[in-house]
Amino acid sequence: MNHARPEVDPRNPPNEMPDIVGPKPTNPILASFRPFIPASTRMRELTPVPLIVGTILGTIFGASSLYLVLKVGLTVSASIPVAVISITLFRMLSKLGLRDATILENNIVQTAGSAGESIAFGLGVTMPAIMILGFDLEITRVLLVALLGGLLGVLMMIPLRRALIVDQHGRLKYPEGTACAEVLKAAASREGIEEKRANEAVTGGRTIFTGFGLGFLYQAAMNAFDAWKNTPEKIFGAPFKAGSISMTIEPALLGVGYIIGPRIASIMCAGGVLSYLVLIPAIKFFGESSAAIIPPGTAPIAGMSPDDIREAYILYIGAGAVAAGGIVSMVRSLPLIWHGIKSGLADLRGAHRRADATPRTEKDLSMKFVIGGVIILLILIMAAPQLHLQWNLFGAFLIVAIGFLFTTVSSHLTGELGSSSCPTSGMTVATLLLTCLAFLLVGWTGPHYFVTALSIGGIVCIASSNGGTISQDLKTGFLIGSTPKSQQIAILCGTLASAIVLGPILLKLNDAYTVYVPVAQLDSETAALRAPPEELGVTEKLTGSQGVQDRNSYRVWHHLDSTGGPAQRFLVKDDGGVVYLVDPGINGTHRLRPDGSSVEKFDAPKATLMSYIIKGILSHKLPWALVLLGVMIAITLELSGIPSLAFAVGVYLPLASSAPIFVGGMVRWLVDRWLRRTKFHNHALTEEELVAEGDKSPGVLLASGYIAGGALAGIVIAFMAGVPSLVGFSKGMEAWSTAHNPFFAGANADLLALAPFIALCVLLYLVGRDVLLAGRQEPARHREG
Repeated sequence: MNHARPEVDPRNPPNEMPDIVGPKPTNPILASFRPFIPASTRMRELTPVPLIVGTILGTIFGASSLYLVLKVGLTVSASIPVAVISITLFRMLSKLGLRDATILENNIVQTAGSAGESIAFGLGVTMPAIMILGFDLEITRVLLVALLGGLLGVLMMIPLRRALIVDQHGRLKYPEGTACAEVLKAAASREGIEEKRANEAVTGGRTIFTGFGLGFLYQAAMNAFDAWKNTPEKIFGAPFKAGSISMTIEPALLGVGYIIGPRIASIMCAGGVLSYLVLIPAIKFFGESSAAIIPPGTAPIAGMSPDDIREAYILYIGAGAVAAGGIVSMVRSLPLIWHGIKSGLADLRGAHRRADATPRTEKDLSMKFVIGGVIILLILIMAAPQLHLQWNLFGAFLIVAIGFLFTTVSSHLTGELGSSSCPTSGMTVATLLLTCLAFLLVGWTGPHYFVTALSIGGIVCIASSNGGTISQDLKTGFLIGSTPKSQQIAILCGTLASAIVLGPILLKLNDAYTVYVPVAQLDSETAALRAPPEELGVTEKLTGSQGVQDRNSYRVWHHLDSTGGPAQRFLVKDDGGVVYLVDPGINGTHRLRPDGSSVEKFDAPKATLMSYIIKGILSHKLPWALVLLGVMIAITLELSGIPSLAFAVGVYLPLASSAPIFVGGMVRWLVDRWLRRTKFHNHALTEEELVAEGDKSPGVLLASGYIAGGALAGIVIAFMAGVPSLVGFSKGMEAWSTAHNPFFAGANADLLALAPFIALCVLLYLVGRDVLLAGRQEPARHREG
């Protein structure tokens, strides 16, 4: 590879060397387009160090995204934070006498680094549903689904790049990809941009690192050292019985709220308010006078806590609302979807053949590579025993075809609306509905087909999610003048690494927060259960902190409730006698271990929805009255002009999870309000332009650091949960804090614990506001008033 410096000034490419060759473009915007780095320029690009750095950053941000999707069912884009970190790292290395990165090398870092987010979303939305249904989630299945889905998304986008990224330039905006290109251009001082803007980019990198450190230390102090209570709450008594408010004061959730903004954050929190301050008190009011058990509950309502009512009734209402919201969001996008399919396929068919003299900026991986890769994926799908397709060519081809369809759709919608507005979960719901209906028609209704349907949904979900992410990366590369082939190799490397790493992390997070409920704590009916010999499964040991106390091995037994209740997983003796009920860390209900220590569960709202869809269709056993209540709530919101999906996720989530997101949104609202009153009071900015200015705020970078640091600390703590020497330390810290620390326990702990969280909020506000004052003298786009 030629490592020479640019041969021409990248800001003034020569007119006699056009960067777009072949037939004259019909798109007038494309005809006049010139990339930041001309095609004639030879510059370092796909080199080992940036590729390795990008892959490592991708796995780190992928892990934090997985943590978020299990917590609250959403992720945030990692491209800009990864780009800023890359710029900062290489600029620091250059000051130590090492080589700085070129703009194209920094782009390789962010391209490889963005893969983890899309893999994490697909895994977190689908794979936990297997555990929720009561089945074992083998590491081989997770790796298979992640690899097949991730690689399918990459391969599908290679032939679509010209049609959607190039030919639709100026029509499909790809907002995150365009913003990332601006960040990379701003830091490219050695390619001709003034040093001032480059230093601003490095300052942004320091902001992310600061947020990362604060988020990590805060989360570690709160959850590992019990420095303060992690979920302050207030439960009301009469006359408002079972009403409650609470807030999980995690830096990651605060950062998510700041990034998604005040509107969506408020709508999510409103869903939680409906659950905890309307529906739960209403159920308590009408049900506490009855001594009977009202299905699907398993105890009289009079004796239920707010969390008990939520687990027995509200989850089904929330799942119905999320399903309806996802479908509505997809139906609303049908015109765009149809347009995207038609234009994408038409452009793909009409793509002209390019000669060997193809410019660097138009070189993709060859179609031989794409076709060969797809054939290999087809063989793997048919051969993998986990998918139960038994060399069914039609089934494998259908998965690839649906994956291609939704990858095209995801790319087009991402270009129109941005990554955050792309209804990937809605497309996954549609895939599961189609798959389950097909299974129903051919009689595939046995329990193992639940797992098959979820695996198929997982592959399609990851492929479509990865397709949208890759589109943003390719748009960034198109704008700055990268080589598409180099980007495609980078995203393949990032996808492979993330698929291999995130699967074990998912299983470890579940194991760390799994509670093994001993038979003595179970009700008499459950304790009397006995596993038939033919239903005894593999041998297994306890994991996490309880695995340190009981090192015995037991047989696994999956018990399916004949009345339609949730499946249960037990550890039993060789004679079938129950020893433990296994309550998973993801979507489990037991939040106290036998020794009294508390456990944080992952609610995984999207994965729970997937499990309900599959079980409802294939087993005909769901409390449909509650599910339909949720559907009606979503329809009511849509009729009122309110986006139902964000609200529905809030209905499903604990209010404790959506409340800190709301606080982050309010901090963002204060920053944007300050912008409107001071920085841009003399400029006639539209609301969209004001939001765009807020998206450039250093507060977004600090919030990204909060997310990565807080989530990574949570993952590290989960991985350390089973270390014997640390289990005793953790229990000792909890006992000491309970006895002596007023921030952790006591009459005022709920109020005192808010103090460190408020400090994080104030810092986030000040960073967003003060650096905005110093960062730019003029807005990026404005109209004189």
